[in-house]
Amino acid sequence: MDQSALLDFVTNIRDFVWGLPLIILLVGTGIYLTIALRGIQFRKLWHALYLGLVKRKEDSDEPGDISHFQALMTALAATVGTGNIAGVGTAIATGGPGALFWMWITGLFGMATKYAEAVLAVKYREKDELGTMSGGPMYYISKGLGWKWLGVLFAFFAAIAAFGIGNMVQSNSVADALESTFGIPFWVSGVVLALAAGLVILGGIKSIGRVTGILVPFMVIFYMIGGLAILILNIDKIPAVFSLVIEHAFTTTAASGGFLGATVKLAVQTGVARGVFSNESGLGSAPIAAAAAQTKHPVTQALVSMTQTFIDTLVVCSVTGFVIISSGMWDSGQTGAELTTLAFAEGLGSGLGNGLVAIGLVLFAFSTVLGWSYYGEKSVEYLGGVRLIVPYRVLFIIFVFVGAVSELELVWRFSDVMNGLMAFPNLIGLLGLSGVIVAETRNYFSEKSDLSGL
Repeated sequence: MDQSALLDFVTNIRDFVWGLPLIILLVGTGIYLTIALRGIQFRKLWHALYLGLVKRKEDSDEPGDISHFQALMTALAATVGTGNIAGVGTAIATGGPGALFWMWITGLFGMATKYAEAVLAVKYREKDELGTMSGGPMYYISKGLGWKWLGVLFAFFAAIAAFGIGNMVQSNSVADALESTFGIPFWVSGVVLALAAGLVILGGIKSIGRVTGILVPFMVIFYMIGGLAILILNIDKIPAVFSLVIEHAFTTTAASGGFLGATVKLAVQTGVARGVFSNESGLGSAPIAAAAAQTKHPVTQALVSMTQTFIDTLVVCSVTGFVIISSGMWDSGQTGAELTTLAFAEGLGSGLGNGLVAIGLVLFAFSTVLGWSYYGEKSVEYLGGVRLIVPYRVLFIIFVFVGAVSELELVWRFSDVMNGLMAFPNLIGLLGLSGVIVAETRNYFSEKSDLSGL
């Protein structure tokens, strides 16, 4: 089978895995958990944001490796990535402005999914031979459902996805952005990225937690300042942008400029798909980081974890989407990161706009490498024990360089397949253990004497 035929074969598998059944299952699980938990993501959002972003108490006497805040930032490091820049551009370029609305819907229900994942991750976590916490879907599937084989399957998919979507694809995106914007050779970017990643990853989760605790807030604020500056300059257009998003969420978007037009079905499909891809709710990656948090009750970390989806989709993706639509470039015929760059250049000038998006891509992608290195490490540890941790870290760092200097179309699509396959075991675990999730939530709010709780 030649390269082209293999690429087509893997692409067909990817399209099948990420087809309508998986999208329905992901969103449907979020809706079901929202109902079962009586809309906890709406009722407890401000309390959750307070716990994660304001309180930030270091519970050093509680079991766990890193603080609530560091666990949240590690998960955000892996989640806030190229999808927030390129993914939003792709959704709007394909499905029209209405796709942004369906990204919001996916995010709102995805918060319940993210909450549920973290509850189970902390409840079923265990301490490994090195004294660090290990948890995530592979543990709650095997210990909660008693299906060891399904937990192994999840860990296998996650370990492979970590080298693709969480490593080589990200370093390649960084190298490409630096070369096209600043003329930096790919190999130079690869060496610097590998060295920078190595300095953090070799130190384990505590090192990753410390770095992401500083890097993630900085990169989000940096990107948001640029986006909000454009929106403030175009403040008079915001009501029209909002109306356009709502209108085209339920009506066909006519062809205009370089835009080929989009049906409501296409707006829903692209918005939901890119929303899930961006916030990763239901894929099972984020609960691996949640399991490392210093906490004695699963719900405390779960409340913090659900803010991850809120920040990723409802805040960062929304800013990107509004910048694209308000710029008037959404129907230019460009897509992905190119469309987002064009929109920022329109709002801030080509020099500043291009630079801001390029630096944003670099920071977002590098942070994703750090977050996914931990996800992959814990998956490999589950499959083969702690003896594999150091060799895994070294190999992961080497592949950061390999990704930066390689053509990765096949790797990108194959890792998409593995990323999607992670969702099936995880969603089975969430649905099968939904009763445990509800019981833990009731117990927590009962202990807190919260009469508005479940």
